[in-house]
Amino acid sequence: MPQISGIFGPCAGGAVYSPALTDFTVMITDTSYMFLTGPGVVKTVTGESVTQEELGGASVHATKSGVAHFAASDEVEGIRIIKDLLGFLPSNNREEAPFVETADPAGRVDDALNDIIPDNPNKAYDMYQVIGSIVDDGRFLEVHKSWAKNMIVGFAHMNGRSVGIVANQPKILAGVLDINASRKTARFVRFCDAFNIPLVTLVDVPGFLCGTQQEYGGIITHGAKLLYAYGEATVPKVTVTLRKSYGGAHITMSCKQLRGDINYAWPSANIAVMGAEGAVEILKDIDAKDYNDLFCNPYNAASYGYIDDVIEPRNTRFRVIRALEQLAGKKQQNPWKKHDNLPL
Repeated sequence: MPQISGIFGPCAGGAVYSPALTDFTVMITDTSYMFLTGPGVVKTVTGESVTQEELGGASVHATKSGVAHFAASDEVEGIRIIKDLLGFLPSNNREEAPFVETADPAGRVDDALNDIIPDNPNKAYDMYQVIGSIVDDGRFLEVHKSWAKNMIVGFAHMNGRSVGIVANQPKILAGVLDINASRKTARFVRFCDAFNIPLVTLVDVPGFLCGTQQEYGGIITHGAKLLYAYGEATVPKVTVTLRKSYGGAHITMSCKQLRGDINYAWPSANIAVMGAEGAVEILKDIDAKDYNDLFCNPYNAASYGYIDDVIEPRNTRFRVIRALEQLAGKKQQNPWKKHDNLPL
């Protein structure tokens, strides 16, 4: 069954491993803290002076370490978050995701989505607007809201059924995948798969974050965690590519080749090894327009079977809900093994 930890006071030493082993952790700002060794020991061993809040407060674990999934302002809000979270979750791994009655029509369209993608491919837009437009009543419970903000994960209902939403956020680092974003998303995907919650993935990713800091930190292994999580997941997986989907990041974001069930694309989608600007620097004998016309468009991807349909943005809610209904009876089992060996 799902396990949730509410840290409403101090939690130190070996006791911190109890919440770390649960699925979600809620902390209270300025009231709760978690650390293995306190400020006194830190001062003695390393000479570093740090307060309890600076070492392991809710703000630290919600923004820097990712240990806390939620940071509440007080205990009342903390309990409310736990109640809201439970409303999206089944009681155990043999139950289906909960159903909640809604008056929000499955066929509702939103014309604003047709114009949300900027003409300039390097200009950002807010993925929260897309999420709010397609989910029931615009209600979205975000997990890890303040950590690795270039990726968005959380729970919503679509036509009454719980779903896990995974989305790139173009407003933060252009929505790239980095170490923390990969870890955050992989854990969320694995949780949804463990408890029969379908996954809806909204893609606008230019690639993985480059640089020595990422490579030295093991971005290859951390990125592989997300690849593994999506590949192993047997719940229904519906993917919509809104704009960019390049290279290794395309492979990682629940693509058709990674056992995505139904993969849609907006007409604005660019699906390729790399964007036109980078490609023309390598190919030399082709310009950006020809590259986009020949390779970097959703219709080319659809011709190879990587995209099931190119859809009008305004119809995204209806098409995703219909796909989820088609997949409601999905039965898929992975080959038997003692346990998996995911890249840790």
